[in-house]
Amino acid sequence: MKFWMTAAILFCSIGSLTSCHGGNSNEQLAAITDETRPGDCEDAVAAYLTDSIASQYSPGEVSIPCIQVVELDQSHPDDSVVVWGDFWVFNYNVVGDTLKMVSGGAHPGKMTVKPSSERGLVVTAFDRVGDGSNYLPSAKRIFGDKYDAFQAIYSNAEKREEFRAAQIADYVKAHELPVKYYQDYGWPAKEIPAL
Repeated sequence: MKFWMTAAILFCSIGSLTSCHGGNSNEQLAAITDETRPGDCEDAVAAYLTDSIASQYSPGEVSIPCIQVVELDQSHPDDSVVVWGDFWVFNYNVVGDTLKMVSGGAHPGKMTVKPSSERGLVVTAFDRVGDGSNYLPSAKRIFGDKYDAFQAIYSNAEKREEFRAAQIADYVKAHELPVKYYQDYGWPAKEIPAL
């Protein structure tokens, strides 16, 4: 796989934690130690989405996850961190100056991230929200008392699209891709925001 095809480390740099965490970051950051930063957990989630989830879709030249964290819990004695969130992954082809979406989708749920001596932090478990008639009961079971916070993020398509555009811009800059637009199938191309 080409280097530029892997996910960039573009989620929630220290300067953009508030936007990534949907406004709940102050409490979440207080629970994070110097050894494990939120960005480290999200890097592991991004790697899982691109390595394990994106490959289940029609392939593209570029896979870009979109991670919106609902809550982080680092209170486990085994050094694991639980990340509840609205997780998306999109596969694109580079066509001229446009990232054209090939495939992708939503995978909200709860991921468990643990330290690995070989790879830093890795996702070791993923409890995914079900589809169709399984959506509501599984979402309520997985998110529990965080369900309302999850639903506020998941149901806000406009905010998610703004967040997605910013993550695409970060990815394009980090990988020096020669593109100015991104386009979902059947929709007009949108300009990638300037950073």
